[in-house]
Amino acid sequence: MVAVTGSSTVATAWRARAHGEPADVLALETDVALPAPDAHEVVLAVEACALNFADRLLCTGQYQEHPPLPFTPGLEACGTVVAAGAEASLPVGQRVLGAPLLPHGALATACLALDTDVFPIPDHLPATVAAAMHVTYQTGWFALHRRAGLQPGETLLVHAGAGGVGSAAIQLGKAAGATVIATAGGPAKVERCLAHGADVALDHRSADVAAAVLDATDGWGADVIFDPVGGDTFVTSTRCVAWEGRILIIGAAGGRYAEARTNHVMVKNYSVVGVHWGGYRSRRPELLAAAHRDLMALWSAGAIAPAVSEVLALADVPAGLDRLTGGSTTGKLVVVPR
Repeated sequence: MVAVTGSSTVATAWRARAHGEPADVLALETDVALPAPDAHEVVLAVEACALNFADRLLCTGQYQEHPPLPFTPGLEACGTVVAAGAEASLPVGQRVLGAPLLPHGALATACLALDTDVFPIPDHLPATVAAAMHVTYQTGWFALHRRAGLQPGETLLVHAGAGGVGSAAIQLGKAAGATVIATAGGPAKVERCLAHGADVALDHRSADVAAAVLDATDGWGADVIFDPVGGDTFVTSTRCVAWEGRILIIGAAGGRYAEARTNHVMVKNYSVVGVHWGGYRSRRPELLAAAHRDLMALWSAGAIAPAVSEVLALADVPAGLDRLTGGSTTGKLVVVPR
């Protein structure tokens, strides 16, 4: 529930009062008071919130941001503005999509956000689809366009293509005119990559990925490699990256960051490019607005379609995060507060 009385908002929210695994430290509280929004802040009644690997990192204290305890995780939300600061650019009643302001995250019936971190969406965009679009598609957009400069006709290799951020990268790569090769673990996930639009999909459990990529590109390799896995997957990428290619470091879902052999980087003349989408929120927020407009246009044209594999109730968050971080899910898990 959300109760808005004057300048105060009371919500039901998952809260962590210590760091640890989500199932151990999260508690569902029914009387969480949100502060009145400051000048450029808004309070959202949450329609839907997508789960992300980073929600676990928040709980364990390993994320780039370290909100004070207690905090509510949840890094992307679709919702309706129910209260606005005196100088906020968004009116009460506006439907929006974006990132909440920690420690008042979106795994709740209401959250707090800066008006520059949330963006208007059309009424016909379903909440579950919208919530699955922000972090993954913004990450993919910044990685492929701003950091890698992906060009039509280039070959894009997407690791973990059946997941939320991987499936977004496949679709954005195809929309940009690239040939897309994707990797995934197991036949079912390989089929998901093909369903998302990949031209070639490889099972990394049984295939020699580097050899297969070189074979598919007549020995040239992948011009851009999208890597949210890290570890040994990065080593595989170095074996099949093209001359003047770009390896995008999105994260380390495999549990370990890799170390680049800079002599190999030099001899093969490729780039290892970091992608920290969250940093743009404070440094270049206008770029997020530009990315949002582009993504809304792509969605309206049918060029992208977020893969929502499960819709969960608020009470199911810990179990959902456990499945997500355990690698047993495909697409996005979206929570709808009830």
